[in-house]
Amino acid sequence: MNYSTEPAIVIVPGLNDPPPGHWLRRLAATGIRAHTVPRPPDGTHLDRDAWVASLETTVSAIPDDLVLVAHSAGVLTVAHWAQRPSRPIRAALLVTPPDFENPPTDDPGIRRIGKAHGWCPIPRGCLPFQTTLAASTNDPFANVRRVTGMAEAWGSRPIDLGPVGHLDSAAGYGPWPQATELLTELVTRTKPSTMEVHR
Repeated sequence: MNYSTEPAIVIVPGLNDPPPGHWLRRLAATGIRAHTVPRPPDGTHLDRDAWVASLETTVSAIPDDLVLVAHSAGVLTVAHWAQRPSRPIRAALLVTPPDFENPPTDDPGIRRIGKAHGWCPIPRGCLPFQTTLAASTNDPFANVRRVTGMAEAWGSRPIDLGPVGHLDSAAGYGPWPQATELLTELVTRTKPSTMEVHR
């Protein structure tokens, strides 16, 4: 397979469409080589299998070297998809995953989504491509220690973002210039795709 010098970017959003001005939308608008995984139809938009299938359809249609950028539940979509990847991926930037198994909130809906829609258990195997996992110290949907455990299990390079909430509109994002910085660093330190497991 012949790859271009710069990899294509596939953006994997969370369960809800990011609003206008969200950093994911800004990243998607940076060039023609950016693709966004479409949200599954209503009625299936909370289901892990539907999201994994949507990611699979998207990456299968792109012949280029790929880097994934995932936010929120999109991180878990990537983790579940990577258990049986159908093609090589160069790397992935994983940002503020939720913890559907043990959320640090009294909202029973978070835990219910995880159990009822197939997100649990969260995969713990090392991912077969290099990853950077950016974690918030005050994410309402995941304790930072639990996210650090995900990074260790997945073989990810951990990044401490500090108190940025869930890095969403509720936390004031909006623009997030560090996304471009982390993505550039990830592309610079990785090579075109192989299916080797990186630890």
